[in-house]
Amino acid sequence: MEDSMALPDFPVEGGCQCGRARYRLNASPLSVYNCHCKDCQRFSGAGWSMSVIVRNDDFELLQGEIDRYDRTADSGNVVRMNFCAHCHGWLWNDPPAGTIKVVRAGTLDDIDWAAPVGNIWTDSKAAWAHIDPAQVNFPKGAADRTPLFDAWTRSHQD
Repeated sequence: MEDSMALPDFPVEGGCQCGRARYRLNASPLSVYNCHCKDCQRFSGAGWSMSVIVRNDDFELLQGEIDRYDRTADSGNVVRMNFCAHCHGWLWNDPPAGTIKVVRAGTLDDIDWAAPVGNIWTDSKAAWAHIDPAQVNFPKGAADRTPLFDAWTRSHQD
């Protein structure tokens, strides 16, 4: 596994393409990983999307109007997706668990520190996508994200 960049001093901020919707992360995320499900491929326009898992209490919407779309994920769970109401940039998901948000890493002002520690939905990855076997990987969704949280913690210990 590659060495991660040092964590920034929190809080950090991010937002949409047009700048009308802005948010703040007030503490380090619980984990960062890649999701290779077909829904993330479609919504991101790429082979995967990067998920930054944060506690609800550590996330703060600073400004902007948010549009929501409830979608049924590959897992069968209904996930609330949150977009800027103006430019429709995908900012975060509210999973059914209700205690976390899944922020889109690419919406952070600086993603250099947000190196993923694992992958989910590897069974539906693009054929050309490389999965590092040393990382925490799940063929489907992670019913228990604890291994991803633990990998994140280990990757940022001194």
